[in-house]
Amino acid sequence: RTMQLRNTFVALATAAATLTTLVALPSCAVSRGQESVGAYVDDTALTAAVKARFVDNKQVDATSIKERKCFLCPENLPAEQKGILYREGFLILCNPVPIVEQHLTIAYTEHIPQAMQENLSTFLALAKDASPSFSVLYNGPKCGASAPDHLHFQACPTGSIPIEGDALDPAKRQLRKTNGTTSIYTLTGIGRATIVLEGEDASGMESSFEQLTTAMQHALRTDEEPMMNIVCSHNEGKWRMIVFPRSKHRPDAYFKEGDGRVVISPAVIDVGGLIVTPMDTDFYRVGAETIQSIYDEVLIDGVSMERIFAVL
Repeated sequence: RTMQLRNTFVALATAAATLTTLVALPSCAVSRGQESVGAYVDDTALTAAVKARFVDNKQVDATSIKERKCFLCPENLPAEQKGILYREGFLILCNPVPIVEQHLTIAYTEHIPQAMQENLSTFLALAKDASPSFSVLYNGPKCGASAPDHLHFQACPTGSIPIEGDALDPAKRQLRKTNGTTSIYTLTGIGRATIVLEGEDASGMESSFEQLTTAMQHALRTDEEPMMNIVCSHNEGKWRMIVFPRSKHRPDAYFKEGDGRVVISPAVIDVGGLIVTPMDTDFYRVGAETIQSIYDEVLIDGVSMERIFAVL
């Protein structure tokens, strides 16, 4: 069964590759072998055209969401959109607005809200089933999820997001806590708050994540699911969850008018090191300083990080 599931991911990834367009800032990461920024600009036209439909939609409140048809519900999928049933409850789909090559969306077949805690075991199983070729991604409902009202994950080739390399670098890893078979690290020198959980036992990973979530709720003073983005992989018998605790959905510049507006709404791929710029003007003008200011604004600061570990 595991081999069959892995073959499913490979087959869908091959189909997804024909749809993929990358929008990235060379100051963060570059892939696909293009030799210049200009090559990227030419190649981003299709994705930018599709993403432009979302640029002016600044509303993510419950009323606005309810007024539109959910584009992840099976009955609302385009006729051309085909999927494969996964574990009796999810559809594996080619991402209709791909950011990296072989970018997939894994959507629940029923319309239930985006949430991690109740679906953590499925998320970990998905990472294992997709290994070693794919990593799975999660955007919290107020952290870049395109459909916060519909449970879904994403998948992309392992190593395609720069943070995955950072998480393996011994010079950047600081062990903060050992919880049974699970080790918890923070990453240093990467310019943003990042927590890494590693373990060989699924139940241990679930328990450690639950404790982390509780600590985040306490430190960030919320009863709801803490704002977060997650990259998860499984390799050589070990899970690795890279967690980005957040304090804000979008930077203030996203809501400005005129030249002051920067249309970057960070989701998991963005905080992972690939910055998506739907607007050509932002592609050319946004540099490392602006990106760092966005990270500082939407991710938690060092004080909040220490509060989390004080409780954890």
